[in-house]
Amino acid sequence: MTEKAIIEVKKIFSTPKKIVILTHINPDGDAIGSALAMYMYLKQKKHTVSVITPNGLPSFLQWMPESDKIVINSNQADDANKLMNEAEMFICLDFNALNRIEKLAEAFIQSNASKILIDHHIEPENFADFTFSITGASSTSEMIYDFIETLDDLTMLNKEIAECLYVGIATDTGSFSYSCNFSRNYTIVSKLMEAGIDAEQIHRLVYDTYSEDRMRLLGFCLSEKMKVMPKYATAYISLTKDELKRFNHQSGDTEGIVNFPLSIGNVKMAALFIEKEGHIRISFRSKGDFHVNSIAKMYFAGGGHKNAAGGNSQLSMEDTIKKFINLLPELNFN
Repeated sequence: MTEKAIIEVKKIFSTPKKIVILTHINPDGDAIGSALAMYMYLKQKKHTVSVITPNGLPSFLQWMPESDKIVINSNQADDANKLMNEAEMFICLDFNALNRIEKLAEAFIQSNASKILIDHHIEPENFADFTFSITGASSTSEMIYDFIETLDDLTMLNKEIAECLYVGIATDTGSFSYSCNFSRNYTIVSKLMEAGIDAEQIHRLVYDTYSEDRMRLLGFCLSEKMKVMPKYATAYISLTKDELKRFNHQSGDTEGIVNFPLSIGNVKMAALFIEKEGHIRISFRSKGDFHVNSIAKMYFAGGGHKNAAGGNSQLSMEDTIKKFINLLPELNFN
């Protein structure tokens, strides 16, 4: 953040405003963690603040402080539309392309409100008045900590804000297993610990609250649906709508499944294909210097990070997987 931008943002925040915080569709721990942390921070600064998500958050995040205040557009479209129309400022967190907020994008584009983007994904679109983009950050939640610190407001970092930031950092680094190989990541976590969080309890709330259906779905994925292709150091899992229905799928039940094949020693890339209404959603993960972002962007209308990305396909499940497999000989797995 440049000194000029800091001065301008401080000036914007100096008087109370109606602020709407937006997150991406299918919000994850970082999206919700950064949004709720920013929500509670701005409330302390006497702003009128709302958080709007395109759809609901998974059950393992619903314990988070103030999560019940989130306006879910898929369920509360009228409320969301009213807030969008009245907003004097938008803060966009954990996404950098407007297609990631889906139906909310139209009202966002038409609004004359000032717009701030805080995000760590590569190649942000140019839709904000202020863009704070750090692709080397572990998470958007880490950036929110830096944002609060830069505005000289760390005295406002209470336990509830710290809990939300910790969730964002922990989930977006796979419990500190990737994208966190810098001392700064752990310096921030230590400050969150000093704010009074119980990291062990947070881990249990996020990772140890599986339903029986979710656990059986995971077992099904690993025993029946995981395909390993040793020649290409690749493994993938696919799930149809009928298979999801069989396990009473709820939002968030497939979170993290794509990471499991990477535990296989010679697997460098993993993919998860999920049948949605009218398209196939794809998640990619990788180890080391193998870039999945480029695959998502070039072939599946997506993007993300070096080791974690996502995309979509309008083809059938069978044809999408065939397309993916046909790409593998062209990739360099060395």
